Amino acid sequence: MSDALDKAELAAREAEANTAAVQIALAAVELAKTAQAQTQQTPAPLPVAARRPVGLYVAAGIGGAIALTFLAMAAALLAVAVAVGGVCATVCLLVLRSMWAEFQKGR
Repeated sequence: MSDALDKAELAAREAEANTAAVQIALAAVELAKTAQAQTQQTPAPLPVAARRPVGLYVAAGIGGAIALTFLAMAAALLAVAVAVGGVCATVCLLVLRSMWAEFQKGR
C-alpha cells in the first residue's frame, strides 16, 4: 500500500507542478493578448487648433484704416476752420481799430 501511496503522492506533485506551469503559460498568453490589443488600437487624433476667422481681422483692419482716414480729414478740416476764424477775427479787430482811430481824430 505504501507503493500506491507513493505513486499517488508523486502524481499529486506532478499535477501541482503542471498547474503552476499551466498558470504561467496562461499568464503569458494573456500578456501577449494585452500587448497585441494595445498595438492594434489607433492613437487618438491630435486636436486640431481652432482656426481664427482671418476675414474678420482683414475687415476690421480695413475699417480701422478708413475710420482713421476720416478722423485725419476731420482734424484737417477743423484746423482750416480755426485758421479761417483766426484770420476773420484779426481782420475784424484791425477794421475796428482803424474806425476807433478815425473816431478819436474827429472829436
